[in-house]
Amino acid sequence: MADVQPLRGIRYNSEAVGNLAQIITPPYDVISEEAQAKYHARNPYNIIRLELGLDEPGDTSLNNRYTRAATTFAEWRVNSILQQEATRCYYVYQQIFTYNAQTYTRTSLLARVRLEPWSARIVLPHEHTMAKPKDDRLKLLRACVTNLSPIMSLYNDPQDRIRRLLSSYVENVEVQITDEVNEKHRLHPITDEHQIALIQNFFAERQLYIADGHHRYETALNYHEEVRAMHRKLDPQDPANFVLMALTDIDDPGLLVLPTHRLLFGLSQDALKRLTSQQLARYFTVYDQEEAEASHDALLEELAQKGASQPSFILSTAQKTWLLSLNETGKARMRESSHSSAWNELDIAIAHTLILGDILGLKAEDMTAGTHIRYTRDAQQALHTVQTSESQAALISNATRVRQICDVADADDRMPQKSTYFYPKLITGLVMNPLW
Repeated sequence: MADVQPLRGIRYNSEAVGNLAQIITPPYDVISEEAQAKYHARNPYNIIRLELGLDEPGDTSLNNRYTRAATTFAEWRVNSILQQEATRCYYVYQQIFTYNAQTYTRTSLLARVRLEPWSARIVLPHEHTMAKPKDDRLKLLRACVTNLSPIMSLYNDPQDRIRRLLSSYVENVEVQITDEVNEKHRLHPITDEHQIALIQNFFAERQLYIADGHHRYETALNYHEEVRAMHRKLDPQDPANFVLMALTDIDDPGLLVLPTHRLLFGLSQDALKRLTSQQLARYFTVYDQEEAEASHDALLEELAQKGASQPSFILSTAQKTWLLSLNETGKARMRESSHSSAWNELDIAIAHTLILGDILGLKAEDMTAGTHIRYTRDAQQALHTVQTSESQAALISNATRVRQICDVADADDRMPQKSTYFYPKLITGLVMNPLW
């Protein structure tokens, strides 16, 4: 099964750069242009210069943000801004954060993991990828020959073996950082050879589930194939055979998945007219809502309660708001899909198939392309956009459960777009994995 190895990671030299909070960033795919400029201005050694450099006028194939990242990376290593570990190690990594007034601690193990094709069924995906992000990440990987940020993956540990082992390292950690949104990050190397052997043996019997980072994993596979084509045959321990991952227990108490809600726009009047209690009752038990009856808070609380036993949704238009729970006819309709039973039970799959597809008549390619759909993680904001006519309808859902993600991956299926959002994102800039 999974080959999870320690690595000689590359880390910032805190004596050279000072406060490490000034040099870390979120992952590249959640950084806006404004945030990108902010991180560039924050500190001359900020990881943004490697992870997401600025495009400049006059860029060419020989001078661009990828080549500048490679040059900067080399200079920082020569000048000991970045230093490689003297010995191989794993890293325990904790994120302590607050969401909805509750404090969570998520614990991960940073390691290098042997790349496996999807067909090997050792590392399992749950979503499709797009070409453009992979092209960008491949150019950066070719330039820097280093994994600059970890892929988030999950593993099953019903006996809590790894969680107990890692807990012995978190009381007196080497690195403690509080970032710009007041989330705490703790990092500590694990160098004990006996502990390293225990960890490696544990994962040798496990599959891994990618939670966040499908594009970077496929990029690593593509880079591996390029290197192998150049060298014909790679040594099994060649660094290009591996990718940096943060591994988290499926049952970790700090593992939080947030829902992503759908905002609908550009729908024809004929489509909107099909959003009626009668049409919705084909697939759902329908609870008509009057704005005077309940606040949004109460409505969202009721959604959470009903969602505990049955896939449920809030659907709101300028004229009407409904609370919907899947009925037996809806379940039968989902069984007609070409997907696995695990996929058919996903809230977002149900919403896409029955509401967006069957009732509104949207095509699958329209949903994927975002022709009529925008996304938000703020349910209150989603409902507000309907009242202000910023959207024609809002579709509010509950979060996907972690076990559902693994069930879909086990079935070799793929979830609909924007089905999961693991919160918070892993930070970039703590540990890098060299591929040379």
